[in-house]
Amino acid sequence: MSVRAEFDDWAADGRDKGMEERHWHTAKHALSRMPIEEGDTILDLGCGSGYAGRALRETADAGLVYGLDGSPAMARNARSYTDDPAVAYVVGDFDALPFADDSVDHVWSMEAFYYASNPDHTIEEVARILRPGGTFYCAVNYYEENVHSHEWQERIDVQMTRWSTDEYRAAFREGGLHVAAQDLIPDREIEIPPADAFPTDEWDSREAMAERYRTYGTLLTVGVAP
Repeated sequence: MSVRAEFDDWAADGRDKGMEERHWHTAKHALSRMPIEEGDTILDLGCGSGYAGRALRETADAGLVYGLDGSPAMARNARSYTDDPAVAYVVGDFDALPFADDSVDHVWSMEAFYYASNPDHTIEEVARILRPGGTFYCAVNYYEENVHSHEWQERIDVQMTRWSTDEYRAAFREGGLHVAAQDLIPDREIEIPPADAFPTDEWDSREAMAERYRTYGTLLTVGVAP
């Protein structure tokens, strides 16, 4: 199944809002680190419901915010969640970003980058559109060290790329970005039931669930355009 078809289905089922609720716990910490100045142009790459771009408009005085998604239904849903004229949504391909060279100050991506059909080229595209000193904040929960994420590929028909922390750093550098930071953001807010509630439909033990959210959490890699 194509990315477009898969996530059109998700949007129709209301799962765009579900993703927002799950990801916000760690996304807000990463978003708060972005060095946004008043009027900066932001691209939310794989925007889903568009929550990240809207948050940056509301809290960081961002200028124009573009949300790009491969799913027309996701983009339509995101548009319906705001009437802010400085926020726009476009349907596009990660391999050919519809922006001019040196035209964007910051790029954000949460739980979307690994769906790119050619992730190395996507990084090159991000580097191309970023202005000198612009940043790419790439947040993922599907990565090699997070052993609890490895089975996710079995649940979706879209091909996913599972890189390690070292592979993310190497790919950023190879794609033309300096690596400014990389760390794990634990999810401290999700409720972890008591041990006697396990096993559950998704977890065999409390220890495994705690490791997934409290230890591994979200991998954030920050690239800077030279």
